[in-house]
Formats: sequence, structure tokens, C-alpha cells
Amino acid sequence: MPAPLFLLPLLLAQAPVVVTGTATAHPEGDRVDVAYTELAAGQTRAAIARIEGNRELSQDDPARLINLGTAYARLGDAARARSLYLAAVQSGDRYDLELATGQWLDSRRAARLALELLGTGSTLALK
Repeated sequence: MPAPLFLLPLLLAQAPVVVTGTATAHPEGDRVDVAYTELAAGQTRAAIARIEGNRELSQDDPARLINLGTAYARLGDAARARSLYLAAVQSGDRYDLELATGQWLDSRRAARLALELLGTGSTLALK
């Protein structure tokens, strides 16, 4: 399946794709803490600890699942990352997330993009 045109430069760049933690219609409010700062700084294990320690987010929150998947992908655990991304696709929660580029994407589409990027060396993270 071809990527939408606005995502094509992101896919071709082979660099991490970052999504902000700003969300519309998020059950916890407009901003969620999903360890973007740690992921952006390359502090993968700190990101995992922060995400897993955040008791304010439900276990099936798409932003949580995507960033946790990204962290595990960066550690080389593609199977665990894939599982987390699939859980985000199937989550009962669904809302729009902001890409670091300023573009907005539905959380399920973001999770699918993360799955597509998994085999390319690129990752998707939420701020």
C-alpha cells in the first residue's frame, strides 16, 4: 500500500518520525506524557521507565503503546515493538496525534505507520 503523499518525505528520510504528545479528544486531556523528551534525547531505557511508570495513562492508550513500541524497537526488540503497535491499532481509544512536523494523524494510522517503519530502521514516537 503506497504511503500518503504527505508522509512520503518522512518515509524516504529514514530518520525517526516523531509525533508530539498533543492530542485531540484524548480521554486524559489535550497533553499526555509519553516520554517524548527521553526518546528525543536517545534515552531509550529512561523512556521505557517513564512510560511504564505513568499510572495516569491506561494500559491500552495508543500514545503510550506507540512510544513504548518505539523504545523497544530502538533496543532491537522488533517483536515486542510490533506487538505494542498492533495493540495501539486495536485500542478502544482513538484520537488524533500531532507529528513533530506539525501534521496531525489518527492514532490508528500512526500505529500502522509505526508498523510500516519498523522494518526500515525508522521509528515513530509521540511527544
